[in-house]
Amino acid sequence: MPSAALSQQQLDAFRERADRFIATLDQEFYDHYAGLKESFDLQPIYEEFADLTTLEQAKAIGATVNGDPGVRELWRFACEGYLGNLTKAQEEQIGGLEAVIQVQVDGETIGFRDLRARIANEPDRAKRERLELARNEVTEEQLTPIYLEGFTRTQEGVRALGADSYLDLYRRFGLDLDALAAQCRTLLADTQDLFETAADEVFRRAAGVGLGEAQRWDVSRVLRATEWDANFPADRMLPALETTLSGLGIDLGSQANVHLDLDDRKLKSPRAFCSPIEVPGKVMLVIKPMGGFDDWRALFHEAGHAEHFAHTSAGLAVEQRRLGDNAVTEGWAALFEHLTSEPAWLNRRLDFSDPAGLAADSAVQLLWIARRYSAKLLYELEFHAAADVTELRSRYVEILGGALRIEPSPTDYLADIDSGFYVSSYLRSWAFEAQLRDHLRERWGDEWFSRREAGGLLRELWSLGQSVTAEELLKDVTGATLDMGSVDERAREPLA
Repeated sequence: MPSAALSQQQLDAFRERADRFIATLDQEFYDHYAGLKESFDLQPIYEEFADLTTLEQAKAIGATVNGDPGVRELWRFACEGYLGNLTKAQEEQIGGLEAVIQVQVDGETIGFRDLRARIANEPDRAKRERLELARNEVTEEQLTPIYLEGFTRTQEGVRALGADSYLDLYRRFGLDLDALAAQCRTLLADTQDLFETAADEVFRRAAGVGLGEAQRWDVSRVLRATEWDANFPADRMLPALETTLSGLGIDLGSQANVHLDLDDRKLKSPRAFCSPIEVPGKVMLVIKPMGGFDDWRALFHEAGHAEHFAHTSAGLAVEQRRLGDNAVTEGWAALFEHLTSEPAWLNRRLDFSDPAGLAADSAVQLLWIARRYSAKLLYELEFHAAADVTELRSRYVEILGGALRIEPSPTDYLADIDSGFYVSSYLRSWAFEAQLRDHLRERWGDEWFSRREAGGLLRELWSLGQSVTAEELLKDVTGATLDMGSVDERAREPLA
């Protein structure tokens, strides 16, 4: 029988419980991935908030949507909570194993979570290959079966929610994935020649081989951009962020709700992240130092997230503060990250010797990541519509390898998928950032980041949290329609 719609009182009670559920999950996520605890204990949290993640609750909120975008976000959250409850054991297993798995390479014991960083920092190409093969082997043997079990349970849960597939479910949530995929196909076609020419030059310089000869273990080394490290000393990293924020009228030191975790712990994840435990009251910014330019980019990226959440209005409903369109917060992160390769910023903050060279290299990186995620979206559309996901292993290699001219490891065909079609949030965030940056430069010049008026606009927009989509926010501020072609234009500018 159809589920009965919830009353306003029931919806408000759900909102309050959802806020505490997310805060508790984010605290656990921070504690584990910041390396403060080895175990990743989701089971007790899901038990405490079991009333939020039932199939009946998800269906009841679905029956309450009635065209209300806020309630639709709550419905999405309830469905994702239900699916997360089904797969929490697998998520716990993966997190726990990643923290303790060790491999032997050339007689050295290396933690699994350190492998990607070691590959990126390893100058010897043959050693990088051995590290990559060790990562592939342990992933295939210990992690892939767990990922597969989780995806199987997710498919079962999606059908219980009344959807034909995971893809069908997210279309019901309002994600226009097909239109975005069409833009991505255009981006891949329009940037192919530029990408192959520019990337070949960067790979020859950074890895000693051209794009046609490069292998997947060369990629992270090239993207690591070690040749620029000397220009980005560790002791100037945090002061540069503080000075940049100060130019926008923001005093990082006085922000009691923003906490920077820069310590290098053994169990800490190498992937930088921001954990908004309380929005806006307690925002954790976490990176594991790898050194040089990569650290700076990571810090500024996560600072974009942190400032967004720290300035979000406390009076917004939970779906507007914590949920909503993640392309918005990823856009703010990209805006700050890309400052570290902007010639105007480099000249003002670092007295940089070759800002044009770094800007060109960063443009190649933008092309790489935009093309990779465009291909990843096309792959995930096929993956999430498939009855048997194990048949998609070869398609993963075919689609991503075709876009990048370097084949990924087939081992990653499951691990490379983020839940909730988050790939679409990244793609749209880069278009949002490119178009908003153009607006900021037109209004305040290339050094917009040093204008308090620009900071005032950012704080005003940050206060909205995620109450509007990236498309709506961009349209309201600039009058423009979000377009992936802007990412192409942004990359071409420094490569001209």
